[in-house]
Amino acid sequence: MVTAIVRSVRELALKIASYGVMHLIVAILVAFAITRDWRLALAVGVVEPFFQTIAYSFHDRIWHRIERRRRLSGIEESAEAFTARLEVMDAAEQNRAHGHDGHSHALPRSFRDIALKTVTYGVMHFVVAVTVAMALTGNWRIALAIGLIEPLVQTVFFTVHDRIWTRIDARKALRRGTAASA
Repeated sequence: MVTAIVRSVRELALKIASYGVMHLIVAILVAFAITRDWRLALAVGVVEPFFQTIAYSFHDRIWHRIERRRRLSGIEESAEAFTARLEVMDAAEQNRAHGHDGHSHALPRSFRDIALKTVTYGVMHFVVAVTVAMALTGNWRIALAIGLIEPLVQTVFFTVHDRIWTRIDARKALRRGTAASA
């Protein structure tokens, strides 16, 4: 039990740290492209990802709870059992959904949920980016430009980042399932 909690916390910390590094690099590059000022780009690129990483950790935890509640619902359990019998759901997906301890940071399974998770991320990102850029630049035009462009670019990278972590989680679940059956 304690090992599972430690593993879960470690995996969440690694996911958030990797998100922070990715965000830092993209934010600096976008801010520089808009301002053509390295000092301002570095200021925005360091401060904005700091606040975005905090906001992201809340966003990720909220979505984890939403996804977990859905996985535990009786309707979804029945649907998963039915698809498993039809062999639509492979062993790795069954294991990811049911057979491992801790929690999954996987993307939701339906396109609607993927789109909703991405849109909520984009809105959260826009608000934080405009607020931080306005505080640092004092120029609403630059703040709005950064607030519009930087979150769009980050949203693309967020989706890629989340997909990578989904694959990592699936591989780990498959290894745990293989180790448990051996």
